[in-house]
Amino acid sequence: MSQTVHRVTLIPGDGTGPEISEATRRVLEGTGVKFDWDVRHAGTDVMEEHGTPLPDHVLDSIRANKVAIKGPITTPVGGGFRSVNVALRKELDLYMCLRPCKSYPGVRSRYENIDLVIARENHEDLYAGIEFEQGSPEARKLIDFIADLGARRIRDDSGISIKPISVTGTQRIVRAAFDYAINNGRKKVTAVHKANIMKYSDGLFLRTAREVAEEYADSGVEFEDRIVDNMCMQLVQKPELYDVLVLPNLYGDIVSDLGAGLIGGLGVAPGGNIGDEAAVFEPTHGSAPKYAGQNKVNPMAMMLSGVLMLRHLGEVGAADRLEKAIAATISEGRNVTYDMKPHRDDPTAVGTSQVADGIIEKMEADAL
Repeated sequence: MSQTVHRVTLIPGDGTGPEISEATRRVLEGTGVKFDWDVRHAGTDVMEEHGTPLPDHVLDSIRANKVAIKGPITTPVGGGFRSVNVALRKELDLYMCLRPCKSYPGVRSRYENIDLVIARENHEDLYAGIEFEQGSPEARKLIDFIADLGARRIRDDSGISIKPISVTGTQRIVRAAFDYAINNGRKKVTAVHKANIMKYSDGLFLRTAREVAEEYADSGVEFEDRIVDNMCMQLVQKPELYDVLVLPNLYGDIVSDLGAGLIGGLGVAPGGNIGDEAAVFEPTHGSAPKYAGQNKVNPMAMMLSGVLMLRHLGEVGAADRLEKAIAATISEGRNVTYDMKPHRDDPTAVGTSQVADGIIEKMEADAL
């Protein structure tokens, strides 16, 4: 077992975040890996003190430590950032959202044996935030400008969003998808697009993806592409044909939730936002503030995000032990929260902290 002590930024989050973060911290330490936690607070709970949900000291900590794990954070309504998570990605240039979608026996789902990984580009596309409000002077000016270029005139009462996709952004997300596939024993990368219609944005994405794939021709990882609407149908009909999917921002957002649906929901959907200089791992669900302090919510998505973090840190054996213990706990169905029971009012459901207890017990038993 590695004797390295990993200094990691821990952001508990708000709402139910602190509870699931504490449970996750305990199971990560239960693997035997040594951590030096740098605890930093962000979210609605720090707004009054700092005037922002994402203080500079949080970003500075992640830049220094290179790795962070965070609980869910509520985005403030009516002020601050449009999304704390989006701000983290932009400030730290976390250009890949990594979303594994894997079946665990015992989770209620219409499907079995799903094992997909979604690599979503995080910065570009229609989520770049370049928008013009209907009726604004800027929107009218843009409509006139587009008409002057000889394109079809946009209706005057339109709101407008701009969809930038660059060679640079596409190259690095596709390379990241191939590198992930190689490092994790994956066999195929599928680029997902709508290049048949959007020839200058999605067309560029597809052309660039094909060029990058040529760089990996000798890697043993196959490359193919699919049109996004067909991809959605294929995932429902025959998901076993797919492995790593690489997508622009908007399609990645939609398809990753489709993938979570295939495996039983966001309660077992981990995530990581990864760049060249830093990585932040987090569950994909929200903060559920109405359940805060009740020791009720399912911590497994954050724990599985911890599995991703362990692999990112090179602690592959510990990651395997923790994932195995989580899978066994789910399969056994005893030390699980209400949402993992056949009936949500099952009186045998346990709390957030007790899930951690059960997983740690399994890791300890396996070590004997």
